[in-house]
Amino acid sequence: MILLESQNVIIENTLTEKFQKPSALDVQFVDYDGVRFHLSTPERKTLLLLSMNIRCWEELVKYGAQDLIQREYGKWIAPSVEPEYNVSLQFDTEKVPEGDEREALIHSVALIKRNALAAPFERAFLKQYELESIPAPIDGSARPEAELMQIHYRDEEAIYMRASHDRVTVIFSTLFKEETDRITGRVFLQEFVDARRLPSIQNAPQVLYSNREPPLEIRHLSGLKDSEDVGYVTFVLFPRHFSTPDTAASTISRIQLFRDYLHYHIKCSKAYMHSRMRHRVTEFLKVLNRAKMETSGEKDRKTITGRSLRSFR
Repeated sequence: MILLESQNVIIENTLTEKFQKPSALDVQFVDYDGVRFHLSTPERKTLLLLSMNIRCWEELVKYGAQDLIQREYGKWIAPSVEPEYNVSLQFDTEKVPEGDEREALIHSVALIKRNALAAPFERAFLKQYELESIPAPIDGSARPEAELMQIHYRDEEAIYMRASHDRVTVIFSTLFKEETDRITGRVFLQEFVDARRLPSIQNAPQVLYSNREPPLEIRHLSGLKDSEDVGYVTFVLFPRHFSTPDTAASTISRIQLFRDYLHYHIKCSKAYMHSRMRHRVTEFLKVLNRAKMETSGEKDRKTITGRSLRSFR
């Protein structure tokens, strides 16, 4: 089983190589969720340009992605963004740091997609702290809630987030294009719900799953699909899940990969079942072959009158 990582391995390996031995480069590749990257040396081999295109960039900017990119990469941001891309970073290989600082820089750059998608999560965590400090209304009315953030990171799928005084709710909508994927995915997601009853993982976020019918938090939105091939997974994050910067960063990294892990496990399960089915068919064929009766060759025999009689022994 391959463990999915938050960082982009192609970016990590390419920067490690090119920072040591600069050379001409022009490569395009795609990460999870259709995020496109372009690594190139448009002017000279010692000036490396990395650009990223993500379809929900406008929504991410509204929730603070531009400020987060500025905070994480600062001086490495290119003066102008490459056409058809949303973010561009520029590196002069003669001026990049050495040793541990270089490794930290490479790892940070490989997390550029993760960092861009982290903006709404960080915004929701900060908003939860603000709402938590507001005392409950004396008249017993409902506490205020933050705005519902929507990130349409895929064509027909989205992430919805809302902070309240005691939690942050994260909802994934996911699309199962095949009937077998829908059945397998439903089994997996139900296991998420049931597994939390175990004493060893009581501190894990609460997970709710609904098929076809959207959760109450987003039911008022227009354009939601209610067909059998759509599922909604709700994560309830409590303050303990983002109480420290390290815990918050780990929570963001893991929950971002949830959709990819789900469909990855579905494909792995189908591949395993198919391999077992092929193995079982092969074994059945061996049994049938052993059960066949052996027959000798055809032989001519004659009656007492001299007529030919064909028979099989």
